Amino acid sequence: MNNSSVNVTAPSAVMEEEKAEQKVKKPLPLWVIYVLPSMLIFLIFVIYPFLKNIVTSAFATSNTGSLTSFVGLSNYIDLFTDPQYLQILKNTVIYTVLTVPLTVVISLMLAVLSCTDRPGMGIFRTIFSSTMGISVAAGSVFWNLLFHPTAGLLNHVVQFFGGESIGWLTDSHYALISISVVSIWMNIGFSYLVLMGGLKNIDDSHYESVEIVGGGFFYRLRKVTIPLISPSLFFVVTTSLINAFQSFGLIDMLTSGGPNNSTNLMVYRLYNDAFVNFRFGSASAQGVILFVVIFLVSQLQTKLTERMVTYQ
Repeated sequence: MNNSSVNVTAPSAVMEEEKAEQKVKKPLPLWVIYVLPSMLIFLIFVIYPFLKNIVTSAFATSNTGSLTSFVGLSNYIDLFTDPQYLQILKNTVIYTVLTVPLTVVISLMLAVLSCTDRPGMGIFRTIFSSTMGISVAAGSVFWNLLFHPTAGLLNHVVQFFGGESIGWLTDSHYALISISVVSIWMNIGFSYLVLMGGLKNIDDSHYESVEIVGGGFFYRLRKVTIPLISPSLFFVVTTSLINAFQSFGLIDMLTSGGPNNSTNLMVYRLYNDAFVNFRFGSASAQGVILFVVIFLVSQLQTKLTERMVTYQ
């Protein structure tokens, strides 16, 4: 009896061991293999820096960036009690209000006017989208020459009509407006192309229905064009808002935040504190504030805009 029981149980034990080995040797699912490289890159270059930035914002740091002492919320309190930083927040809001609506409206008007099959219209489409191929550095040099107080073309035009020379980049009353004009010019190309893509996807039958009821240009624009390209408009408004809050290149190339901090924006102040003054704790706190501002504005804009978005 004992021998028979051993002979029966032994094969079952062997089979269980083989199944256990097969489970151990089973390869990873394909989706894990495909996703793992992207997840590693995301964790290393996005999640880790983000968490590190939050931690650094609660510390005082040395000139080399090493953490020296825990200060809690002191970096945030110092920022919101600093009149200069409050002025920078105001400048950023004004800059965003000036650039985003005008960029979207001008791009939409250019897209509507050029979305026809008339001869030579391709030339205008190329011109309207050409700013996408111009770097911030090249555009800044071009506009710096136009804004020059003595040799600039704009002041020559002003003087031709009997006016006095204007310090477009050196007068605190005009500097932020001048930077906003350059920003609008630089961003029109991208917004124009996105909106042109939306217009090309509108079926001609919608416009034929408008012609049947006798609707004019503005009726067609209000009842057909804008509702049907609302997804493209939503995308353009969102990206324009984020780009406005993150603007840096034009400020650095044209005014360096001057005169009298009139063009100093959030990202440029962050850059100066981190890489000029080596105040990494304060710069990290500014990064967290910038993230929160962009997140809240994007969420508010999403809630307000998605109700008006029409998907065909």
